Amino acid sequence: MGELILTSPAFDDGERIPEDHGYSAANTNPPLDIENVPSDASSLLLIVDDPDAEEPAGTVWDHWVVWDIPPDIGQVPEGWDPDEATEGQNDFGEVGWGGPNPPDREHTYRFLLYALDTTLDLSPAADKDDAYDAASGHVVGKAELHGTYPA
Repeated sequence: MGELILTSPAFDDGERIPEDHGYSAANTNPPLDIENVPSDASSLLLIVDDPDAEEPAGTVWDHWVVWDIPPDIGQVPEGWDPDEATEGQNDFGEVGWGGPNPPDREHTYRFLLYALDTTLDLSPAADKDDAYDAASGHVVGKAELHGTYPA
């Protein structure tokens, strides 16, 4: 088994995320494919953020935080409403997916997938920092996918 792999059938790594996934459009998460999950993974943690937001917003903007994803999921469907995982707070003050919405220029978004040797069992009131704190010392694999979105 090789490295953990995260891809999307909607866009290639480093390419443009389709407009429908934007916050001001349909605001649905793009589909994601997950491969080569380590055999010792008990769950997956997915974080989507926007480091390019640091200048206009003063922080890396968190768009999606999902934990306790089953390691055998294989695919996250478009517009996923998970009942087998837990979504946390995004920086729009909402639970769940908050799509790209750059205020100033094209931004690059990071889709960060972590394979964990535990489950996090956090409340939906938790955010990215809470998830990272709980996952500390439990990461057994990591993958990244990047996509851009125009202003």
